[in-house]
Amino acid sequence: MSDYGWYHPFPTRWNDNDVYGHVNNVVYYAAMDTAVNSWMIARGGFDPERGEVIGVIVASSCDYRASGSFPEVLRVGVRAGRVGRTSVTWETGIFREADGELLAAGTFVHVFVDRDDRRPTPIPDALRAAIENELVVTET
Repeated sequence: MSDYGWYHPFPTRWNDNDVYGHVNNVVYYAAMDTAVNSWMIARGGFDPERGEVIGVIVASSCDYRASGSFPEVLRVGVRAGRVGRTSVTWETGIFREADGELLAAGTFVHVFVDRDDRRPTPIPDALRAAIENELVVTET
């Protein structure tokens, strides 16, 4: 789990389990989105409600490795993969908090756009600096 720059807890809920008795795939996407947006707001100075720039998801994927189920707490690791001029590819790992087992690995791409005209715009300076300082994980 040390491969990620930041972690966010994600408690499962009773209704997260599907008919097969495990956390439904859509919940993993919600966990990834929640973790990244929580980091951007708390650490990156991002204001999704009133800021001039917003992030829209243009691509996403998730590879499932093992099943989780309610009442487990998940831990979502976040790191930045590719950081472009107007976009970031987020890489996430979703772990079972109790034993650290990797349940899913996901990616998604945020393109930052002007709130009003929805045209791509550079990643805000404060957010870019936070990404580069905290979430770009270098291999050793």
